[in-house]
Amino acid sequence: MPVSYLRALSESRRTRKANIHLGVSLAFVAGAINAGGFLAVLQYTSHMTGIVSAMADNLILSNMAAVATGLASLACFIAGAAYSTILINWGRHHRMRSEYAYPLLWEALLLLCFGLMGNVLESHQALAVPLTVLLLCFIMGLQNAIITKVSKSEIRTTHMTGIVTDIGIELGKLVYINSQEESARYKPVRTDWRRLALLASLLLSFFVGGAAGAVGFKHAGYVTTVPLAVFLILLAIVPLVDDARTRTRLFLRHHAHGRRAGKGGSLGLR
Repeated sequence: MPVSYLRALSESRRTRKANIHLGVSLAFVAGAINAGGFLAVLQYTSHMTGIVSAMADNLILSNMAAVATGLASLACFIAGAAYSTILINWGRHHRMRSEYAYPLLWEALLLLCFGLMGNVLESHQALAVPLTVLLLCFIMGLQNAIITKVSKSEIRTTHMTGIVTDIGIELGKLVYINSQEESARYKPVRTDWRRLALLASLLLSFFVGGAAGAVGFKHAGYVTTVPLAVFLILLAIVPLVDDARTRTRLFLRHHAHGRRAGKGGSLGLR
């Protein structure tokens, strides 16, 4: 991939095209993590609707351990979204080009942690499974907050309920018949084809990512997380390098200025 393209994907200056490409990429990753995570711990972790519903069911059934697990999962998803927001706002206030790249890097590192927990699952399953679920919920909250803030709430990547609903809305507009009388009194109902194409792309990318993640975890196990993490690092690396170069130049310039000032002070004393 060209460096300019990778830079545009996750740098602070945004375009709609870059938002769409980043959203489709992250939908693939989210689908892979969600499907692979299910094969690992028998629980989907990207959507909170099912978790909250299960909490209500288990509360009525007096299964308080499951309620506590659900509550912890919900808290971790929220914590992931909150941490992503903190990283983005910190980068913005420090005028970093990598304000969105930092959360992507963290997601990659945490995904590698999930992969490393595979060996622990075999020997300490009772403890490792709940911790793995919490980690995956944190990762999903982290990612969903990234694309939400990048796209100003236009794009979601970790759950498809809203996307499928919006596809239905656009299809409803498509088949709606605008009568002459209605068109004379109201604005005609028209399908937003650009939005429909975006929604379909996100749904397809999530599905393909889920299939890839399921195949990977079925045949290769937890090592499947490695290419996903590398892919996330690839999405984030260019703005991170840009900021590192800028900080290095500023440090060297400041250091050189300090040395010149010190020499000037020494000459003055003579």
